[in-house]
Amino acid sequence: RSCFAALGSDTGGSIRLPAAYCGVIGFKPSYGAISRWGLVSYASSLDTPGVFARHVTDVAIMLDALIDHDPKDSTSASSDTKPQLATMTSSYYEELLSTKQQGLKGLKIGIPMEYHVTELDKEIVSLWGEVIEWARSMGAEVYEVSLPHTRYALPAYYILASAEASSNLARYDGVRYGMRGDGSDVQHMYQDSRSRYFGREVKRRIMLGAMVLSRTQYDSYYRGAQKIRRKVMTDFQECFDAGIDIMITPTSPTSAYPMSSMQDPITTYMNDIFTIPANLAGVPAVSLPLGLTSGSGATSSPSSSSSSSSTSTSSLRLPLGMQLIAARGAEHTLLRASQALMSHPLAQERSNT
Repeated sequence: RSCFAALGSDTGGSIRLPAAYCGVIGFKPSYGAISRWGLVSYASSLDTPGVFARHVTDVAIMLDALIDHDPKDSTSASSDTKPQLATMTSSYYEELLSTKQQGLKGLKIGIPMEYHVTELDKEIVSLWGEVIEWARSMGAEVYEVSLPHTRYALPAYYILASAEASSNLARYDGVRYGMRGDGSDVQHMYQDSRSRYFGREVKRRIMLGAMVLSRTQYDSYYRGAQKIRRKVMTDFQECFDAGIDIMITPTSPTSAYPMSSMQDPITTYMNDIFTIPANLAGVPAVSLPLGLTSGSGATSSPSSSSSSSSTSTSSLRLPLGMQLIAARGAEHTLLRASQALMSHPLAQERSNT
């Protein structure tokens, strides 16, 4: 607790998932709300700077300092370039204080049916239902909603993100950026620099990205993933246009898992299943630490082959996060709902555990 807040970047859940695993708030604003100037690019159309904090008011203070148009970032939003973000308030902190007494009264909460997946741990299912009941008791109206293209979001994301990464990381050649390797000529120096100083996962994504951008695979993979992205955006927009203010989902299908269980990359990618859609749609989302595991046994780890590893966490009460999603530019509504849920007595008790 030595830090007021911290910055991070969220491309597919890299703020919200660590926040859920560590029991803090992780806030990803609308794409373009915070400038990417100075951020090392991974997937430029998805990278979104955001905030870690322990309190919703601290998040609001940080957003007041960070959200503004930046002419140095071509994707930075303004009321002229992106009218849907024109509703961004002048002071999130002041508006949060003014709406504190309203809580969730009058808000319409959507529960996406497609987020009930088989990988979801039973303790997170239980917490999800509990938080929905909190929302009802606070005066919110709760509805089931459908995001039918969510099932395709995960593969589409990894195609698009890897394609952009293969392009963005081309600059790390040992000449202009990055560590320089050895070689008798420029070609061998490039090869040694990129082979030696890129990790296994980085190489995997560069190779995947180069493949999907190749002339023979472009239409089958990259163009298809872009079409899915548009459909995911439309799914969210239709729900918000129908009057839904906030969606409540789990942040992760499991609690934090032992590092030794991270053996299969595909299984590890599945942990992003709930966070990726918000990135594809460019909408704001936040992970709130609203629950704890029972401590009677660890929640499911990504790899079933690591039963011995999960035993070591069976006596721990690990944080569980719930995710809230709002429409583009509706950060103020997201903060209001977050403050209301974090102020619930059970949430307060668990955050102090």
